[in-house]
Amino acid sequence: MVGAAASSSYASPLCTFFVAACMSVSHNDTRQAFGRSRRRRQQLGKCSASSGSGGVMAVAMGMEKEATVDKKPPMEQRRVVVTGMGVETSLGHDPNTFYDNLLQGNSGISQIENFDCSEFPTRIAGEIKSFSTEGWVAPKLSKRMDKFMLYLLTAGKKALADGGVTDEVMAEFDKAKCGVLIGSAMGGMKVFNDAIEALKISYKKMNPFCVPFATTNMGSAMLAMDLGWMGPNYSISTACATSNFCILNSANHIIRGEADVMLCGGSDAVIIPIGLGGFVACRALSQRNNDPTKASRPWDSNRDGFVMGEGAGVLLLEELEHAKKRGATIYAEFLGGSFTCDAYHMTEPRPDGAGVILCIERALADAGISKEQINYINAHATSTPAGDLKEYQALAHCFGQNPELKVNSTKSMIGHLLGAAGAVEAVATVQAIRTGWVHPNINLENPDNGVDTSLLVGPKKERLNIKAALSNSFGFGGHNSSIIFVPYK
Repeated sequence: MVGAAASSSYASPLCTFFVAACMSVSHNDTRQAFGRSRRRRQQLGKCSASSGSGGVMAVAMGMEKEATVDKKPPMEQRRVVVTGMGVETSLGHDPNTFYDNLLQGNSGISQIENFDCSEFPTRIAGEIKSFSTEGWVAPKLSKRMDKFMLYLLTAGKKALADGGVTDEVMAEFDKAKCGVLIGSAMGGMKVFNDAIEALKISYKKMNPFCVPFATTNMGSAMLAMDLGWMGPNYSISTACATSNFCILNSANHIIRGEADVMLCGGSDAVIIPIGLGGFVACRALSQRNNDPTKASRPWDSNRDGFVMGEGAGVLLLEELEHAKKRGATIYAEFLGGSFTCDAYHMTEPRPDGAGVILCIERALADAGISKEQINYINAHATSTPAGDLKEYQALAHCFGQNPELKVNSTKSMIGHLLGAAGAVEAVATVQAIRTGWVHPNINLENPDNGVDTSLLVGPKKERLNIKAALSNSFGFGGHNSSIIFVPYK
């Protein structure tokens, strides 16, 4: 649990520029083998063009040819590790509390309390009941910002604290090689909605920061301003695949030498009338209002839609030698990932699963490992009728012959956090690697036809010595993403 004392060093200067603006307005081993294999497979695809990496041996079709171009150091020397994590969820506000609740099979789904939703057909969500920015965000900003930004800022700073990045450690960082890439699917919906309501009276009633505080990039920007980090800084918005896109792109910035440290992940806060109403209009949500803890039930034949969640997840990614030099605790290693597009339908998965299968295959190739080495998968599995089954079929196609494989869905307990889902599930994946325990799938009482439960984690946590773990996230628009973590050795 990150204490207030640990947080204090990050809170005081939060964006002096914006505070001033607010005031003025108010007044007017395993990895060695994996890594080498990964880079060689990449080089096979690039043939002679890839030989521009200094001293790297290019191997193609059994032919070996030495390359001697002294530019960048070989990419395989830049390994990416996870050295800190931060979360804001309905099951906890730090990675250990969050994961302990998952291991116990506790559900964070409950009746919505933030507003009167009695007229809606869905009245349940993975709502965060108690949330405080004290010690993390300046009070004046806390009153003006959208919750997606507040979740992002607190989770980001908690990831730094968890990674042992004190003021003294930060002073040694090259700020030009530290970046922030934390995305959001929906951005500041409440800030924007409040501005529209104010506009009905007069534009003079609008929050002067309604535009910047509603945009998806501003959370990353505000955190970077606060920290003084001048490296890569932007956001990616690919619906519910957002976090994985941000994590993989952050890792690539480190691999290419553009950054040594990256805070990455996602944040969303859409449990508000317009958010609930929008997804109700899509007919995507569960209506199991009388039994909320049973509402999110991936792969169960009685599922009736997903359950909205909210929160944020942030990983502190670091170049291995940089982490070792400062004596950081290394939780896991990021090995690779990939993206594809279904190019099929706005909201429905491709029936043949080709986009998901291609994404997984490319992720394996990028990581330089075989499908047999994957023995844990944190599935996207949202509890929707079509999505769950199509993903399961793709996973069975790719990994079904692996008797060691175990698959689970974190969403069975916290619901679907939209753009934050992948990052929170990445934290769960890293925690599974660290602890040797994988959390249960709750509410899987009557498996869908064709679902082999031997591949799925049961109703209780299970011991698993993870060799390599894959985490999937898919989003409206046909966005597919897969990322891979392994134990650090």
